[in-house]
Amino acid sequence: MSDITTKSLYDFTAKTNKGSEFSFSSLKGKPVLIVNTASKCGFTVQYAGLEKLYQEYKDKGLTIIAFPCDQFAHQEKGSDAEIAEFCKVNFGVTFPLMTKIEVNGKQAHPLYVWLKKQAPGTLGSTIKWNFTKFLVHGDGTTVQRFAPTDEPETLRPFIEEVL
Repeated sequence: MSDITTKSLYDFTAKTNKGSEFSFSSLKGKPVLIVNTASKCGFTVQYAGLEKLYQEYKDKGLTIIAFPCDQFAHQEKGSDAEIAEFCKVNFGVTFPLMTKIEVNGKQAHPLYVWLKKQAPGTLGSTIKWNFTKFLVHGDGTTVQRFAPTDEPETLRPFIEEVL
């Protein structure tokens, strides 16, 4: 069994919102912004800012991937289909949505276990709340963490630096 700290983003897979398997290896060499999201959160309006960043930078190589999560005050109760519809209708989201996951605890998705080890937050190895953001550089190993309160617009200089 390999040590999770020696992995890169490209070693992980996840299920898309539509149930198909997604391999992060398809993103080799590209920066990826990974965000745990929720539809009924005070930060939900950040979907609009994330979509704006995605539209601005996708042709330069940036991918944004949202992982809905219901671990914080049950603010993401919907099914994957309901979440996708909510994001499309309310915020015009076109970036990839994954299936709902857990980001903390024993059932945490392996990608989030790795992300938290690569870039611990002020609470150490836990995610504080919805809309915690991780910018994974094109090398697949360098990770920068941003707080839920960091608006997507404030990530612009960091994104431009890694493109």
